[in-house]
Amino acid sequence: MVKCVVTGGAGFIGSHLVGRLLELGAEVLVIDNFATGRPENLNDFLANPRLIVRQADIVGGDLGSSFDGADWVFHLAALADIVPSIQLPLPYHRANVDGTMAVLEAARAARVTRFIYAASSSCYGIPDDYPTPETAEIRPMYPYALTKYVGECYVLHWAKTYELPAMALRLFNVYGPRSRTSGTYGAVFGVFLAQKLAGHPYTVVGDGTQTRDFTYVSDVVEAFIAAARSDVVGETMNVGSDNSYSVNRLVELLGGEVTYIPKRPGEPDCTFADTSKIKRMLDWRAKISFEDGVARMLANIQDWKEAPLWTVDRIGEATRDWFKFLGPGR
Repeated sequence: MVKCVVTGGAGFIGSHLVGRLLELGAEVLVIDNFATGRPENLNDFLANPRLIVRQADIVGGDLGSSFDGADWVFHLAALADIVPSIQLPLPYHRANVDGTMAVLEAARAARVTRFIYAASSSCYGIPDDYPTPETAEIRPMYPYALTKYVGECYVLHWAKTYELPAMALRLFNVYGPRSRTSGTYGAVFGVFLAQKLAGHPYTVVGDGTQTRDFTYVSDVVEAFIAAARSDVVGETMNVGSDNSYSVNRLVELLGGEVTYIPKRPGEPDCTFADTSKIKRMLDWRAKISFEDGVARMLANIQDWKEAPLWTVDRIGEATRDWFKFLGPGR
């Protein structure tokens, strides 16, 4: 029986990964401080005797005993969102860089057989080419993107220097049930569904023609599983849907009225992953179409019933913060 550790396992992607690992018969230890993850994300799995949930911080705590006997480690714990990372860069460094180093060292001491890091496609900033390959220039435009990329660098360095069997997956715009509703970046599905339930118009930043590589969460989970089952070490791979879809197309599929607010500086007009590397090396590709994924979201819309509502005023206020810190000339 494979023994797994999932840091950030109560988060959106982490909780789906935990469920899949349990389906496969693994023993799973979740380590989460619930700063961004939600305990209720794991409610469907708590009765499973192969699941242990440990509330702990990955920085400053004793992780050593938690990793004893672990085979696979999936490191997803992180602070996300852009504007908060600009306002509070030190906590982001502590969580995303120092935290990654702490998890790496615990995994190295335990001699785990696989270490998979959830990296971020935000490291590309505004790329020159679409679809964007892993060889594209790294251009982090805010502390969140920078700290996630620095964490990735440490993971690859530990693979090379200490022969830790580690690799990184650069995730593009992941969506699905239990996705976050907090923040104004990366959580557009959760925000829109909360607005739909409340009968409010969808708040679209810019003109809605910007496109995103929306990738359904179950496909992303299968990428993590494929990476863990492989013997690939020291590599970074994009995880995307093989397409890019406009926000206006998302609104069309959801149905409802729209309110447009000014575009934020520093955001790419397009995100679109070149997935040829992961197809070749892990034999993985996305399977859930955008239309099917949105339909699944609508079928689970009650998951957003208690979600905080992001009104036009609230999103406008956050956008003004964005302009304040990045500047309209960026």
